[in-house]
Amino acid sequence: MLKTKTSSRQAPGRFPCAQCGAVLKYAPGTTHLVCDYCGFENHIESRAGVIEEYGLQEALRRLSEPHQEAPKAQIHCHECGAGFQFEANIHAGECPFCGSPIVTATGHSKPIQPKSLLPFRIDESEARQRFQRWINGLWFAPNAVKKYARSQSKLTGVYLPYWTFDSDTETDYTGERGDVYYVSQPVRVTRNNQTVTEIRRVPKIRWTPARGHVSRFFDDVLVGASKSLPRKILDALQPWDLEQLIPYDEHYLSGFRSEYYQVNLDEGFDHAKQVMDSVIYRDIAYDIGGDHQRIHQVRTRHSGTTYKHCLLPVWSAAFRYRNKSYRFVINGRTGEVQGERPYSWWKIGFAALAALLLAAGAYFYLESTGALQHSQSGSYYDMPYYQNNRY
Repeated sequence: MLKTKTSSRQAPGRFPCAQCGAVLKYAPGTTHLVCDYCGFENHIESRAGVIEEYGLQEALRRLSEPHQEAPKAQIHCHECGAGFQFEANIHAGECPFCGSPIVTATGHSKPIQPKSLLPFRIDESEARQRFQRWINGLWFAPNAVKKYARSQSKLTGVYLPYWTFDSDTETDYTGERGDVYYVSQPVRVTRNNQTVTEIRRVPKIRWTPARGHVSRFFDDVLVGASKSLPRKILDALQPWDLEQLIPYDEHYLSGFRSEYYQVNLDEGFDHAKQVMDSVIYRDIAYDIGGDHQRIHQVRTRHSGTTYKHCLLPVWSAAFRYRNKSYRFVINGRTGEVQGERPYSWWKIGFAALAALLLAAGAYFYLESTGALQHSQSGSYYDMPYYQNNRY
């Protein structure tokens, strides 16, 4: 799994058309490479094999050993003869001179190679329709942005690198359980312009110490390994149908860009642990029980931790609005759209003004009809960290 190559010349993958010699491209949603010129199709033979999990600790140990850095790859295009280099984080794309699809070996620049991928399921046309529906449904979006959605700007198909982690966790905790009880208490309230005293049942919380143990097995905790997009966007593209992963096959990359991982394995696991911790805290709150929970100390042990490195497909594009770039991506399997967006402050201002006028009109109407009554209720105080989070 961990390999380092030192060759300075990179032989790109090439998939020529058997009829006209042009380079074939993968057609999303199929198992075919298609020629854009003569329409010839070449079937991609399925590769047998189980999608393996690899031991995390062994991989981290081997990565910590000194190794020789591989020189930057010099790529030779077989179509036009040009020599060039991809950007540091790219291993599949197009020749900058003739536009031919190029796929390079993944093990040249990174010691861990992707062993599985999800092929594109939706094509560029469907991805554009999904984006148009998404951006047309945005509240307070500037008109210029919606105009961009109707344009024919090209989307870029990209395979993004991801880590997945499995881990068996055992957690000891200490905390407090909060149970609500009620007491009768006099409360002064105003009714019909007169101050009176009423006896009300006021909630209080009885806290008792709690300690215990929870366990959970985590399967395929997904962590984006690209820095080209904000993590918030990468995470929001979930869910992915990871049960449909297939063994890595460079044929599916032909005609698309593909990135090396930029988030290293140890960084990826650190983020995965944060995801796991949020679930573990919910488990603890459920285990403590009661109406409210406070969690003081948590000690989690991970065992049997494994990982996979895979490539997942997205359609990506960006637009500029008032000298700022906004990016959006579309899940290449489900069509889920996520991205950054600008706001029209004029539209927000007019909406706020309309809401104020509506609220003022309702207030004066209720006051004129005598339907408006003032009341005062007891406050609910000392809110704990977890309230009624029973999962």
